Amino acid sequence: MTIQPHPISAGVVAWYRENKRDLPWRQAGFSAWGTLVSEFMLQQTPVVRVVPRLAEWLDRWPTPSALASSPASEAVRAWDRLGYPRRALNLHACATAITDRHGGLVPSDVDDLLALPGVGDYTARAVAAFAFGKRVPVVDTNVRRILARSVEGLAEPAAANAKHDLPLMESQLPQDPQDAHDTNAGVMELGALVCVARNPRCDVCPLIDECAWVLAGRPEHAGPPLRKQAKFEGSDRQVRGLIMAELRASDIPVTAAEIEAVWPEPVQRARALAGLLRDGLATGTARQGYTLPD
Repeated sequence: MTIQPHPISAGVVAWYRENKRDLPWRQAGFSAWGTLVSEFMLQQTPVVRVVPRLAEWLDRWPTPSALASSPASEAVRAWDRLGYPRRALNLHACATAITDRHGGLVPSDVDDLLALPGVGDYTARAVAAFAFGKRVPVVDTNVRRILARSVEGLAEPAAANAKHDLPLMESQLPQDPQDAHDTNAGVMELGALVCVARNPRCDVCPLIDECAWVLAGRPEHAGPPLRKQAKFEGSDRQVRGLIMAELRASDIPVTAAEIEAVWPEPVQRARALAGLLRDGLATGTARQGYTLPD
């Protein structure tokens, strides 16, 4: 595939500057630590749920060293109902590593960020780009969908592949640092608000006149069947969440009987509890009771 140099940048940047949402991490002076925390929280959690919790978190732990000095259990407790609480443990470990290795300052280099606990390819580049203005490609699900449609003419992106996705997004970035920043942010925003997975709003999209998918007549997805998100109701995730709620609400060990009361089906309940113990989100035994990690 021959990649053309940033064919979508101008339209995206102009649209973004006019239509971007007013979000905390886009405010002037927002800290690199705040950006890193926001990226942890935004993984699989809607923006509307993240914003208030982010403010509470940064009021309590305004720096990595502040979080590192608190027990991991407090990070998990403060995470509350954001979901996927393993992220809270990872963020605590990340804060500890930043404090120990980088003097309490979030590093700006992608490789240094990747070396931190819980920081993956997307988060490292998002922090480098949005907190430090680095010209690096930032690719999430929304970005991959925009690139698939507007550049490659596909209804849906193929499976995530960094060797394909990162060079493709980098080809869209202008050399000017601010334009590159706004291209990264703008493509993400366009994918979140306009070029959504179902029923994209092509009529208000700034790329409609140059979108390869639209110009091809909006062909149907021809690849493997798209994976549907598993239902939450009745899932192990729901049971794990119920057990975690019990642990967060108690300052003393939660008894086995109290755990049994949160979910009637014993096999699934035991599986969920075992998973929490294995993941380090809970500690204890049936005899001692269960608590959040120290």
